[in-house]
Amino acid sequence: MRLMFSAGVVLLGGAVLAAQTPAPELHGAKASPPAAAKRAVTIKELPASPSTVVYGYYDAAAPPAMRIQSGDTVRIHTLITSTPQALETAGVPKEQIEPALREIVEKVSRGPGGHILTGPIFVEGAEPGDVLEVRIKDIRLAIPYSYNGFSTRGGFLPQDFTERRTKIIPLDRKRMVGRFSDGIEIPLRPFFGSMGVAPPPAAGRLASSPPGRHAGNIDNKELVAGSTLYIPVHATGALFEAGDGHAAQGDGEVDITALETSLVGTFQFIVRKDMHLAWPRAETPTHWITMGIDDDLTEAARIATREMIDLLATRKKLTREDAYMLMSAAGDLAITQVVDGPRGVHAKMAKAIFTARNQEPGVRNQARRVGRAPES
Repeated sequence: MRLMFSAGVVLLGGAVLAAQTPAPELHGAKASPPAAAKRAVTIKELPASPSTVVYGYYDAAAPPAMRIQSGDTVRIHTLITSTPQALETAGVPKEQIEPALREIVEKVSRGPGGHILTGPIFVEGAEPGDVLEVRIKDIRLAIPYSYNGFSTRGGFLPQDFTERRTKIIPLDRKRMVGRFSDGIEIPLRPFFGSMGVAPPPAAGRLASSPPGRHAGNIDNKELVAGSTLYIPVHATGALFEAGDGHAAQGDGEVDITALETSLVGTFQFIVRKDMHLAWPRAETPTHWITMGIDDDLTEAARIATREMIDLLATRKKLTREDAYMLMSAAGDLAITQVVDGPRGVHAKMAKAIFTARNQEPGVRNQARRVGRAPES
């Protein structure tokens, strides 16, 4: 998502969505997870402040906000993609604007994109050609409101509207719904719209808006707590950043915003020397996900499909012909987003279709747990 704003408000509590993340094995032989993943958990904290964020870009030259070891777990605080002035104009009371947001907007140089991204996090041992495994352990709502807005300059249908609009949408943490209007409540499934690593050094500074092989602003609503993102590494240390919190989003994100909000996420980072990917991939307790990104939506769909064929051939030892047929018979293609410059498509394959003879331990139990209400 990118940005824009304008009017209406009411507010509520802060919230939680957490999950036990299974030890994922997206690629290659069914080996045990790297030893780094088994380490006793000590959670490091990375708050959002002028010295721990970048404003609107991914860049291999950006100085790290934190250095960690492979296997470390970090709780990352992120901020809403907006400004205090825009939120107040839309109707958010002054006292509900986060102090960190005021300070960052005042002190940190912005551009070329508009997202406030916490990081970069330098992961020791990560080198170009590796994969950074990002286990999303927990996601919490940091503020009791969100917004959705559009302008006449962005989104999928800018030509259809003559005025910009912004709606403040209260978030009910107990019931995990967003109150869109009287009679309309949106179930909350918080996730980070932007999670990515630095591009190759030769690429220079990339705007935070377009997604790519570095992941970044992929806006994939499947990446909730309990899922895992795999990102190809392009620069020493990987230099992971996260932000653009969404309390909920529809596939497509057609007006260019979701339920935009501030989130706190707990992530475990593992350097995978045994994986080599061309594009980001993901895994949930119930599905494998591959991604395609291109200016042309059809080409993005082709990339996602070819990536799924490759995943099935590598992981399940299917022939490419059988993998292609299985994708057609049992897989799904979904439009991730159509508003961030390059379009995004993701392919999904349910783990449950593989019988016990061809299924990892625990997949069936994980599938049963999905959809369970979060514990308070």
